[in-house]
Amino acid sequence: MTVETALRQGSRLLEDAGIPAPRLTAEVLLCHALGRERAYLYTHPEEELAHNPWLHYGRYLHERLKGKPTQYITKKQEFYGREFRVSPDVLIPRPETEHVVEAVLRLAPGARTIVDVGCGSGAIAVTLALETNAAVIACDISEAALRVARENARRLRAPAAFVVSDVTSGLRGPFDVIAANPPYIPEVERDSVQREVRDFEPSVALYPGPTGLEVYARLVADAPRVLAPGGWIVMEIGYRLADAVLALFDGRWRQAEVIADLAGLPRVVCARLAP
Repeated sequence: MTVETALRQGSRLLEDAGIPAPRLTAEVLLCHALGRERAYLYTHPEEELAHNPWLHYGRYLHERLKGKPTQYITKKQEFYGREFRVSPDVLIPRPETEHVVEAVLRLAPGARTIVDVGCGSGAIAVTLALETNAAVIACDISEAALRVARENARRLRAPAAFVVSDVTSGLRGPFDVIAANPPYIPEVERDSVQREVRDFEPSVALYPGPTGLEVYARLVADAPRVLAPGGWIVMEIGYRLADAVLALFDGRWRQAEVIADLAGLPRVVCARLAP
């Protein structure tokens, strides 16, 4: 079977199963099976697939048809122009989360200490460690997630430190910035979540409790203890939670702001602790 035939057949299988972006997905999976970049598929369409790549490609297609996210199959995802390793122990980094990084760079360009709370794959922490001169600490309640984050830091040569902590309870500070992408899907919405997310991504990174506000409330309540005066808290939010998250800030906070994503939806809430 040639490369082009394999792509056509794979794309058709994925399309018939209702998998989004079937052609692109087939290309990514075939590249992963071949150990090649996508350009190779177009420069060698008539090449016959060897036995092992064909077997791997078939297995990857089967996994994707069962709902497994492409990123968990290839074990990688791009974030802020860098390739991160991912596993089912961590949430797959989304492009929307890059707004958290951009907000930190804009609001606190001179930050000396930054903590990424609930770091998962380490996408935020590693990126900020590489994009700033700050000392960056990343924490997560999951030791398995921290192993993934440490490996990403090692591969990308990011000078970040990693600690186990349930939200900020195990931290001392003071930090100039708290950055976080907390879980925010209310438990009652679990059954309506996309299959790829619901069945494969870690529940601890998705569902904080009945309202979706549970981790935000803990973060905002404890932030004054670990933030330096004038420090910033920058959090990704579910697009329907902006008003509820803003209501968590009391008179100790200044410059509360909601930042929209490229689709115009509320995506980040940030606020500054009074000096």
